[in-house]
Amino acid sequence: MGGPAKPRSIAIAEPVIGEAEMAAVLEPLRSGWLTQGPKVAEFEGAFAAMHGVADAIAVTSCTTGLHLALAALEIGPGDEVIVPAFTWVATAAAVRYVGADPVLCDVDPSTYNIDPEDLAKRITPRTRAVIPVHLFGLCADMDALRAVLPDDVLVIEDAACAAGATYRGRHAGGLGDVGVFSFHPRKSITTGEGGMVTTDDGDLAARCRVLRNHGATISEEDRHRGPAPWRLPDFELLGFNFRMTDIQAAIGIVQLSRLQGLIEERDRAAGVYREGLAGLPWLRTPVVPEGSGHGWQAFVTVVGEGAPMPRDEIMAALQELGISTRPGTHAISELAYWRNLLELETGALEVSSMLERQTMALPLHNRMSADDYVYIIDALHSL
Repeated sequence: MGGPAKPRSIAIAEPVIGEAEMAAVLEPLRSGWLTQGPKVAEFEGAFAAMHGVADAIAVTSCTTGLHLALAALEIGPGDEVIVPAFTWVATAAAVRYVGADPVLCDVDPSTYNIDPEDLAKRITPRTRAVIPVHLFGLCADMDALRAVLPDDVLVIEDAACAAGATYRGRHAGGLGDVGVFSFHPRKSITTGEGGMVTTDDGDLAARCRVLRNHGATISEEDRHRGPAPWRLPDFELLGFNFRMTDIQAAIGIVQLSRLQGLIEERDRAAGVYREGLAGLPWLRTPVVPEGSGHGWQAFVTVVGEGAPMPRDEIMAALQELGISTRPGTHAISELAYWRNLLELETGALEVSSMLERQTMALPLHNRMSADDYVYIIDALHSL
């Protein structure tokens, strides 16, 4: 393609925030209802409808959403929860927050998602749940996962990256007992910080709503709009303050309306990458199994044998050309706290450890131009 043109600055990720989001924020500001209220309820309803689930419960982050889901399912001390080792640390941290024991398992080297074969080896009589992660927007192989799980083991989807993603015609968030999403700015849609818990279990949804609001038997909105706003609610459970604000939800409503279009744009861009990088035998691009609708939160490659230089040197060279890259994510099993807690040797989870060393996320977001993708492809070929 002739080598890269003059250097520029291409961010690894950049949210799409426009005039519609700015205008939406004014409504709660003018109404005076800033904390959880009518906009949160509207956002929850729209998110549930789009993802084909009965209930959606807005929270402050995916991390607190995972914590909330585990608490609502009454998972705690003495229980084990199986977590893929190649994921952001919050997946395992939430298990510790409720006093349960995280059990790490390895991932598939092609999809980066939980490996059902390794998962089967980790199940014990203490296993209460598994948290498959739909990493980078690709849903885990839920049928293969279900095939190895006992019927009484709960499935909690970490769908942090997977808003709008599908698996065999069904949306992420409706594939397990409960799902949890993130709206961090590196995700396809954002509310700044924020998250969403989804479920088809009405009793579980009700328990989540109580627990996210300190354990109060009635929400602040219902109390203030009711006949006796001066009367404090009863507190039957020990809860948390995991409430999303109406300001965030106002942004989320607009962002959600953009989601399908944003994913379609990213899917086309991923196709450009895969075609343009096909001639580099040392760089493996993401796979999309049949029946999967990828959410494309990130485009994560693997730097393999025959690369012109080590992965980190490639990332440094691209940075010099104005191209931001990142490792895909980390292997929890290689982080000091978890190695010490779980008494793991370096490299204990072989595939996850390899992916930590060799994955490289390339820029993929909706503010990039067609020329940006050509520039990045040319830069990689020029190495």
